Amino acid sequence: MTTVVKGESEDWTAREDVFQVAPGVWGVKDIFVNYYMIRVDENETWFLIDAGLKWSASNIIEQAGRLFGTGVSPFAIILTHGHFDHSGGLLSLLEVWDVPVYVHELELPYVTGLSPYPPADTEAGGGIISAFSFLFPQGPIDIGTHAKKLPGDGTAPGLLGWQIIHTPGIAPGHISLYRSEDKIMIAGDAFLTTRIESVYHALTFKEQLSGPPKYFTYDWEDARSSLEKLAALSPEVVATGHGKPMQGQAMRDQLDELLNNFEDVAIPSNGRYTLEAAITNKFGVASWPESPRVIPLYVKIIASAAIGFGTAILFFQLNGKRSNQS
Repeated sequence: MTTVVKGESEDWTAREDVFQVAPGVWGVKDIFVNYYMIRVDENETWFLIDAGLKWSASNIIEQAGRLFGTGVSPFAIILTHGHFDHSGGLLSLLEVWDVPVYVHELELPYVTGLSPYPPADTEAGGGIISAFSFLFPQGPIDIGTHAKKLPGDGTAPGLLGWQIIHTPGIAPGHISLYRSEDKIMIAGDAFLTTRIESVYHALTFKEQLSGPPKYFTYDWEDARSSLEKLAALSPEVVATGHGKPMQGQAMRDQLDELLNNFEDVAIPSNGRYTLEAAITNKFGVASWPESPRVIPLYVKIIASAAIGFGTAILFFQLNGKRSNQS
């Protein structure tokens, strides 16, 4: 279910990267990741869910201005988790918006400079992105006093009508959001509607309901338990960190099928964390298992150059497309 937002101009409605999930809920695709905006009342009180990539801040501010009015800052920012593709624009945004950033208590070390995440699982398979995932920033970032702990009672201050659900596995303090009134779910990376390990799927958002990103999931037992929590809610619409929104009985059938076959289709057969999870606590990462294979330095150098070159080309192409639309 992907609907173009009805905004202030034809340029806005023509944007293929902006979509409406449900009344008062919008999403924006930035290359391979989504962030979301939620309006909670008619006074344009709104929340930003996740902060995209490092260069996403200006786009986030632009989209917010079109939806809620120029210069109208969010009530707060809520992070499903702090991975680089969900918190990348945060530091730049906080230079413009002096607002709190709510995270789960167990996610605080990764946004306050205390701990990086567990190492990426380059052996996870499923596509070329897993093999090159060692290139992705592992953090931490440090947003200082902007970081605020979610209450822990399933709510977020000011976010009326929404439930906060702790869904670890991909990150210790990962959360998902659920609006029971119309069964709308923002799942973050607890599960996805595309296969993010594949470059083609990641960039095109080809539809395929999948487990959490294999290369970042450090605890597969937690990941499965999180999926069970979300599937039990029987959502009507799911919007995830990567991929297009999906809806209805067909989506729920796929969610049940993923859960029933989780060990075979989600968990890597020979990954770093397949048999042993990383150990985390309130201070961050305590320990992690060794990788089953060491990647040679020359492979890392070649991979870094190739991904950097490809990303640059994609970035300029995307900016050109946006320029033609505006």
